[in-house]
Amino acid sequence: MTDLGPVPWPPAPIRTERLVLRAAEARDRAGFVELYASQEVHTYLGGARPREELAREMPAVPGQWPGSFVVALDGVMTGQVLLRRATEHSRPAAVGKVDLGYLFLPRVWGHGYAAEACGAALDWLGGVLPDEPVVLATQTANTRSLRLAAKLGFTEVERFRAWEAEQWLGLRPAASA
Repeated sequence: MTDLGPVPWPPAPIRTERLVLRAAEARDRAGFVELYASQEVHTYLGGARPREELAREMPAVPGQWPGSFVVALDGVMTGQVLLRRATEHSRPAAVGKVDLGYLFLPRVWGHGYAAEACGAALDWLGGVLPDEPVVLATQTANTRSLRLAAKLGFTEVERFRAWEAEQWLGLRPAASA
């Protein structure tokens, strides 16, 4: 996965009704450690990393690359939305397209924050790269993620087996389509 090409980064913070999507800052480090160490968050992502390892290895300002948005609620990091170009993907239908990823802390699950944040990030992407379709992959066992994908306008392209589980690949057409 690589950056978004000619898109200037970071953009101005994106404000929604309840959230702010912005570039990572040093104050987000503890939130990144919590997010990446959470077993619940990583149930369908191959497992969490040990907290001690993360605390030792994580840079002072993690998540600083084009397409990585910190999602803040009341000024506190509660998740991350990622938009990256899938230059090398296991599925041909995804190669070269922008890939949407997201992680949210379990304490904010069930309040619609993921839909709000991902929708805002996709709207932003549609403004800066209007001809870009977007892909999203998740395990079929992750029913919450599948519901979110449908809500965001993704439709199934294919199912495939990877990482010892059935995976789902969805596509959202370009904003200009």
